[in-house]
Order: sequence, then structure tokens, then C-alpha cells
Amino acid sequence: MAKLQITLVRSLIGRPENQRKTVNTLGLRKMNQTVVQNDNPAIRGMVNQVTHLVKVEEIEG
Repeated sequence: MAKLQITLVRSLIGRPENQRKTVNTLGLRKMNQTVVQNDNPAIRGMVNQVTHLVKVEEIEG
């Protein structure tokens, strides 16, 4: 099953509350923090909401 490596590359300062909650739900708290999530439609939807704040890479795992 493929996994997504998601890194927060832009700050949440001044961002709307829904974007902050989405990033927190993905498991990201600090700048340049990286998390690995399963690749599924729910995670993809969250990433699509905050594409301007995160960097996403597909990894095998």
C-alpha cells in the first residue's frame, strides 16, 4: 500500500481556522515537520485543501 510523506513548508500564521484544523488533523504541528499517512481519499482530500502549505511525496511502504 502506498503512503504519503507530508511536510509542512509554510506557516499557519494568519491562515483561516479551517486550514489550521486541517493541518493539525494531518498530524502536523511545527514548520518542516514530516508525517507519513496512508494514501486514501480522506487524506488526499485534506491535502488538496492545504496544497499551498504542504509538500507531498509518495513513498512505498
